[in-house]
Amino acid sequence: MTDRHGADRVREDTHGVERGFPHREAVRASLTALYRRIGPTGVDRYPTSVTAADVALSPGEDPLLGATRVAGVLVRHLRLPEAPAVVSFRRMEHAATVEPAAGPEYAVELNERFRGRPRDIGAALAHELTHVLLHRLGLGFPDTGRNEILTDVTTAYLGAGWLLLDAFRQDGAESQKLGYLTPEEFGWVLAQRAELFGEDPSPWFTSSAAYEAWRRGRAEAARERRLPPLAGAGWADRRRYARERRLGRAAPGAPYAFDGGAPATGVAFPCPVCRQRLRVPAGRPLRARCRLCGTVLDCAG
Repeated sequence: MTDRHGADRVREDTHGVERGFPHREAVRASLTALYRRIGPTGVDRYPTSVTAADVALSPGEDPLLGATRVAGVLVRHLRLPEAPAVVSFRRMEHAATVEPAAGPEYAVELNERFRGRPRDIGAALAHELTHVLLHRLGLGFPDTGRNEILTDVTTAYLGAGWLLLDAFRQDGAESQKLGYLTPEEFGWVLAQRAELFGEDPSPWFTSSAAYEAWRRGRAEAARERRLPPLAGAGWADRRRYARERRLGRAAPGAPYAFDGGAPATGVAFPCPVCRQRLRVPAGRPLRARCRLCGTVLDCAG
């Protein structure tokens, strides 16, 4: 990871939660960066998500002992080198913090408030321990904000980030969100993972607000998998795409770009799995293989 100053911290929002997809490009860039670093075989090492039973504290379980146990579960899930997990509670501004380069143990500090909110301990630990994983992989962006988004994306895509989304609650008694992605962006990343591994995370959500955000993120991911030049695009999108291809230029905001004159002879678009930019011939149906993630795509051309 790039050089950092101080500890990594997971953010906690208790009001004014941002919604929608404001970090769309940073989220996509994070997913592409993850594939470039570990490749599809690396992603395939995480075929199942961490289970709710493994990261839940039992009724009456001591919060410190329980948090230490859950940290060990997440260390193993993230395939970090086996080492003791040292968890402590203290008063702080952020929800949690970790020194990713510290060792040999994994030392995570949790906000004192989590003693009374044991259901969210796993979420905070998942984000912090993913920081350690990214540090060991040497994967990061130059600025802190994008690194935090990368951490959330990686946590979700490798099977532990559903905990962060489930920590999102908005009702008359409680309002809370952990992490740097919006709830819908967490839902989008989880939908990308669900499509890849055939998972259905919906039964895991204990928060109705989290489930609704997952549903919206899944809908957006499904919409993107049906955009031209992919063969599954709807009739209206295909008609618009064909008209723009004849003109040799895409409309502003289109998810594809043409080259080669009018009509266009080539089209560039993002892989729906890893978001790597692909370029294929335009004007005829074909099958394209993404060189980064290996996904084979049916294209309308």
